Amino acid sequence: MVLKKLLAAGLVAGVCGSAQAQVSPGHVKDLSLLVAPDMPCVWPVGMTPIAVIPTKTFGLSPVHRDLIVIDEHTGTQWDAPAHFVPPPGSGADGAGPNGLITNEKVPAWQFCGEACVIDITKHCDEARDGSSFLIGPDIVKAWEEKHRSLKFGDVVLFRSDYSDRYYKPFPAGERFVASALRKDTAGWPAPTPETMAYLASKGVMTLGLDGASMGPLPDLAVATHQAGGQRGMIWTECATNLGSLPTTGSFYALLAAKHAGGSGGECRCIAITEPSLAPKLIAAARKKQVVDLSVTLHEDYPITWPGYGPGEEASRYVSKTLNAFSKARGPYFAMTHLLDSQVGTHVVLPSFSRPDEEFRAENYSDAVQASLKKFEGKFGPLGRATITIDQAGLDQTLGRTHVIDVRSLVGSTKATEWPASPQITVEFLKQHEAKHPIRPSEVVVFYSGYSDKHFKSLPAAPELDSMFAAPLAGKSEGWPAVTPEAVSYLADKGIRCIGTDGPTLGGVGREQALFSTWMAAARGMFVVEYLTNVGAIADKPSFFLFAPIKIKGTRGGYGRALAVLLDQ
Repeated sequence: MVLKKLLAAGLVAGVCGSAQAQVSPGHVKDLSLLVAPDMPCVWPVGMTPIAVIPTKTFGLSPVHRDLIVIDEHTGTQWDAPAHFVPPPGSGADGAGPNGLITNEKVPAWQFCGEACVIDITKHCDEARDGSSFLIGPDIVKAWEEKHRSLKFGDVVLFRSDYSDRYYKPFPAGERFVASALRKDTAGWPAPTPETMAYLASKGVMTLGLDGASMGPLPDLAVATHQAGGQRGMIWTECATNLGSLPTTGSFYALLAAKHAGGSGGECRCIAITEPSLAPKLIAAARKKQVVDLSVTLHEDYPITWPGYGPGEEASRYVSKTLNAFSKARGPYFAMTHLLDSQVGTHVVLPSFSRPDEEFRAENYSDAVQASLKKFEGKFGPLGRATITIDQAGLDQTLGRTHVIDVRSLVGSTKATEWPASPQITVEFLKQHEAKHPIRPSEVVVFYSGYSDKHFKSLPAAPELDSMFAAPLAGKSEGWPAVTPEAVSYLADKGIRCIGTDGPTLGGVGREQALFSTWMAAARGMFVVEYLTNVGAIADKPSFFLFAPIKIKGTRGGYGRALAVLLDQ
């Protein structure tokens, strides 16, 4: 309570340099639709329905895991050029070099910029049934005459309020896409190919709209997609809440799942409207000062938790082509995925390891009960948690980055003690703080270089991968582990989010890892695990961005982590 009062009065260092450490919830706008089976989040023709299937839950397991079945183009989503531009040499109409620009090849800077909201709400239903109102270049030019010329680093967002009106649970949700495809109702407003060409001529490389597709009904969808994709543009579809943004001046970020070879994918879109911070983020984005901190999701890489032993493995990542410019199925490329909710770079919520009020501790296995008794005897009650990914505040995983270099700890364990991880202790943190004080609401990120070194293709069996399997088997040193005492120390400092470039927070020791996870949960902290490329921001001021895909009811969430390099 005292800390909150001091922060409110500006008497505690809640800022670092001239940039805020934390953004208040009121200045973070969620522009993303809820993904759920009862919502019209999946295109109703030729796509895979969304499914969330619990694979582990509280009892035998101390945590809850979900298997997710999801197409790339589900809910709020984005298109890479490869979605509608066939690769060169394919012989397909519109083929070109940009057909090789898949999800993971889009540069990080292109996911950020200044939101320029073009209001077309009066045209939302201004079309005949089965057709879209066409957003022509004249509408964009009229906006420019009233406001300012568009330029590189702008993200043009067409606001019609279509998703705000029509994205509803079924059966009302039929109005979002299905009834328009049946020609029973008007479709969503969308730009013409000429509009895409005009925006590209102004230097605009990123777009968005709150309709179901950038392609207008009934017959310009391919032409509009190709007009943008052939110019290297990307865009968000199925955004929402665009009315919460000012016409210009807010910082926009597209935080997308990083699927190898993907046509785009499911994403979380946010905007920051804080008046002193947004201009700094926008200025940095215009200079392409954006760093990707996320591992790539690939079937042949170690991106899923293998467990400490048989029966503990999380669901493996499966990525398959759903459609590949098939004449029978359509002139587009898309993929579908099966994955654990905490695949690759992901956030761990308190509810991942804290059950809700209805669960009774005596329902845990004997082993988990023994660990819980030991934890609570030393640290106090674990408590309960109910907040899932769709309910979690976005502001907690955004903030000024505070990188703690722990590379000096690598190699500090003895082979005779393995499996073991180097320990990030309270004493280590205090030594760091002697030169670099930790300030409330910063996002503390531990930099060990572990993922940079060990994130590589899985070896042929029986060789063990060096990311997970070898250290868990005691064949090599584990990744640096944050002790539960260190987690508590950071919480006392006002830290609400911890990041690590190890695949998990707690290292290879089973009980300590569980204790560190429980401690973060007990203190209400979010943990972003499996970052990479942290060295790119280690000695630079930056602002950390992470947001998980908004899937209803999940207790951990995968997504994209970015950092914006600030000038001060």
